[in-house]
Amino acid sequence: MEKKRILYISSEIFPFVSESEISGTCRNLLFKMQDAGHEIRTFMPKWGPINERRNQLHEVIRLSGMNLIIDDTDHPLLIKVASLPSARLQVYFIDNDDFFQNHLFTNDRDGTEYPDNDERTIFFARGVLETVKKLRWNPDVIHCFGWMSALIPLYIKTGFSEEPAFRDSKVVFSICDEGFNNNFSDNYKEKLLTRNMTSGEIGTFAPQFGYVELMKKAIEFSDGVVKHSKNADKNLFLYAGKLKKAKIDCSTHNDEENKLEAFYESLF
Repeated sequence: MEKKRILYISSEIFPFVSESEISGTCRNLLFKMQDAGHEIRTFMPKWGPINERRNQLHEVIRLSGMNLIIDDTDHPLLIKVASLPSARLQVYFIDNDDFFQNHLFTNDRDGTEYPDNDERTIFFARGVLETVKKLRWNPDVIHCFGWMSALIPLYIKTGFSEEPAFRDSKVVFSICDEGFNNNFSDNYKEKLLTRNMTSGEIGTFAPQFGYVELMKKAIEFSDGVVKHSKNADKNLFLYAGKLKKAKIDCSTHNDEENKLEAFYESLF
């Protein structure tokens, strides 16, 4: 496969958070793709439990400072960076005091889902794309893992579609074993609109918009779909087939990097 610029965007990456199927898969894939000679950039949320001192995170001043407006409220965007241990590979962290400081993933320590999970998905997705623009680095492939990255395909194909950084990018979304229970706010569709996006170009939204609906939107706007967990929702993988999306099953993780290299190449 011709060497490519690959942007990996994930809800979790080990060892910055506890090892899980998503965090472990992403870490291993980053190493393998870098070893294969591809140019890699990586983003994840700066979750509250991440110890900045132990993981040697530091703020990137030249990338921070932008305010993102969501539902008429300004939210400062902070960008931090750290290196994966044993690799010359940087991970960029999207941070904001309201959305990520002192926050866990989907639930607080009492098991209650955060009421702003809907706005966190918007902030994270827009924060990643605005930062990649500032990096002046044009990815060939953008591969998304996890619910926090699920708006990336939609934004790239709509509000950010004319940006030179993403104009020729192919977007891949991985279906993983995860989820949340509560529905997003009733005006979620209106909240996510930005950059002269129209309601019509992002299609219809179910009145009760939850995890499954979010995944379907990610699939709808992706160029390719990967099943990355044996326990992932089978109906979502079937939905990708119904939409005639290119798809591949990597849930066994056998020869994963070679399968994905061929899959990426097939999208061009």
